[in-house]
Amino acid sequence: MSKLTIRERQINNTSVLDLDGKLRLGEGSQEFHNAIRTLVEKGRKNIVVNLENVTSIDSSGLGELVAGYVAVTRSGGQINLLHLSKRVHELMFMTKLLTVFDVYDSESEAVNSFKAPAENSQMRQPAAESGLL
Repeated sequence: MSKLTIRERQINNTSVLDLDGKLRLGEGSQEFHNAIRTLVEKGRKNIVVNLENVTSIDSSGLGELVAGYVAVTRSGGQINLLHLSKRVHELMFMTKLLTVFDVYDSESEAVNSFKAPAENSQMRQPAAESGLL
């Protein structure tokens, strides 16, 4: 498959993008760019990118993942990655992008992870106010 197809679905307040094909220069990076920008314009804050069916990714594709991360975080959101293939995982490791993205093997964990920061900050608030921290 030479073209990237992107299917968007909603799980509660999370947008899940299922990618299928190649995320490469001229072969999907522009489609991915447009999909992320559209979600940001709609005010979507929680985004999971499912890479399970991505057959190939190059530096342009990695660049678009980073650009998407920047766009989403600047809008106050978060982007998580799901189901990295062995090859994509190796590329993300070599480029140190695994330190930037939260990566999950389970869709439910990826979707539920968006709730954690708010819950953690609420739990820490009383301790901070009491002078314990």
